[in-house]
Amino acid sequence: MTDKPTTVYVVDDDAGMLESTQWLLESVGLQVVACRDGRQFLDSLGDSSNGCVILDVRMPGLGGLNVQEELQKRGSRLPIIFVSGHADVPIVVRAFKSGAFDFIEKPFNEQLLLDSVQQALQEHQQTSLQQRGDDNTEALIATLTRRERDVFLPLARGYTSREIADMLGVSVKTIDLYRSRVMKRLGVERTPDVTGIAIAAGLISPLSLRASTAQGLPG
Repeated sequence: MTDKPTTVYVVDDDAGMLESTQWLLESVGLQVVACRDGRQFLDSLGDSSNGCVILDVRMPGLGGLNVQEELQKRGSRLPIIFVSGHADVPIVVRAFKSGAFDFIEKPFNEQLLLDSVQQALQEHQQTSLQQRGDDNTEALIATLTRRERDVFLPLARGYTSREIADMLGVSVKTIDLYRSRVMKRLGVERTPDVTGIAIAAGLISPLSLRASTAQGLPG
């Protein structure tokens, strides 16, 4: 599966500012979608767009803060860089409390804007990779049968096959069989890797590990 292209959305009702910002971003090789108002931007936005948004605060119809609220309702993770020539304190505070990445006053320094955009894109990429990793971890665990999950969690915490057998009231041979199945399904060969998957999925806390397992985990 190929990743969606990285796009910088520029939303500004000032035609001159919109055009100059688009030209600036495209001059450094960025893909830009320019929108004249908040509604046009929201209508052009896909379900899983990749990139960031440069968003004017004051616009006819949907203002920048209203657009930010709508993005939150949609569950969008796009970083928002607000720009405004009227950056009074309450607006700035509200924007950041709602998760804005940056707030830049007009007229802005071009390099300042470019630096902010690059940082926002980098952060969004890292967040997307983390989310993808979380999804992959959950998908792996979902392949386990109920009995395999019964073995998976104690195994991840560092319990031996004998201890797990006593917990579940079955033979050590049976636990060894399920243990091998768990590791095969998860695509790992070492117990610390099983532990790492369980921690990444939020199923166990590092504080709940047996000492022998904790010593096998990277610091």
